[in-house]
Amino acid sequence: MKRYLGLDVGNATIGVAVSDLLGLTAQGVETIRRKDLKSDFNRLEELAKKFETYSFVIGLPKHMNGDEGERCQITREFADKLKEALPKAEIFFWDERLTTVAATKTLVAADVSRKKQKKFVDKMAAILILQGYLDRMSMTRQE
Repeated sequence: MKRYLGLDVGNATIGVAVSDLLGLTAQGVETIRRKDLKSDFNRLEELAKKFETYSFVIGLPKHMNGDEGERCQITREFADKLKEALPKAEIFFWDERLTTVAATKTLVAADVSRKKQKKFVDKMAAILILQGYLDRMSMTRQE
């Protein structure tokens, strides 16, 4: 089995999660404060080395009707540039509709203050993106 890094790519931050070695669960790693692509990719490469994986699951922010808009295009361009910066990278996309909403609800249920929610919501969204992907992979292996 191999590990995956899950990414919730936003304008200001990138939420990062990692899978366990069995590919069953996703845990939050950090929220990267974005500066520029070079810094973003340097940090992602550091994390890839630390967790010994170049497999990235990137949330694709589709519209509720399933269409891909401007945010999807921006995310796909980010993924293309990540692949250029890290040629070993394997890129997988996961439909992330409502993950930020679900992440916020999870934090509210955990009684995290609104002020602290901003610090954790992107990392939580990355966890949900990666967990969804892992669950689907697990179901596919069982079929």
